[in-house]
Amino acid sequence: MAIPLVTLIACSSGPTPLDDSNYADEVTNARTFKDQFFRESPESPVPADKRSAILPLRYFPIEPSYSVPAVLKLADERPAFEMPTSSGALRKMQLVGVLEFTLLGEKRSLGAFVPDGTTEIASLFVPFADQTTGTDTYSAGRYLDIEPTTTGYYTIDFNTAYNPYCAYNASFECPFPPPSNRLKVDIRAGEKVPGA
Repeated sequence: MAIPLVTLIACSSGPTPLDDSNYADEVTNARTFKDQFFRESPESPVPADKRSAILPLRYFPIEPSYSVPAVLKLADERPAFEMPTSSGALRKMQLVGVLEFTLLGEKRSLGAFVPDGTTEIASLFVPFADQTTGTDTYSAGRYLDIEPTTTGYYTIDFNTAYNPYCAYNASFECPFPPPSNRLKVDIRAGEKVPGA
């Protein structure tokens, strides 16, 4: 369900602690479901002749320490940005705010975006690159989709980081992470570069 922006402002309590007991199973099940969708669905972004080479998708081992609490600092007036894309076109996005968090002992931040003109936010789009980008992970960066909350507290789970569809099929147009979303750290979690 989409949540109006105004509800993102309220803060009442901190984020819920991660439940390690089912966490790995939930992430594994989501990955299995994605592989099945990519292999069988007519809407799969992976061309049929490439599925045997690309699937199953490759991931770093599940590591709960890469799932961290964050606070969303809302942007003033939701400024618009033109994000470059893999097709060379620009995609107009709005900055909702900056997610602030601590990862591997360091304070970090990532901008959270929505398509320009969005009035009710169903998901925050968080593209990012890190020091594995272009080696262990896809050269154009990876994405996180984060559901809005009514508290202002969030969870950033890099174990769910995924490749844009252009990683599998050049016919898709994928936004590139802005310079502010390029982390100076190895994010050894989530999806790896496709292929062998």
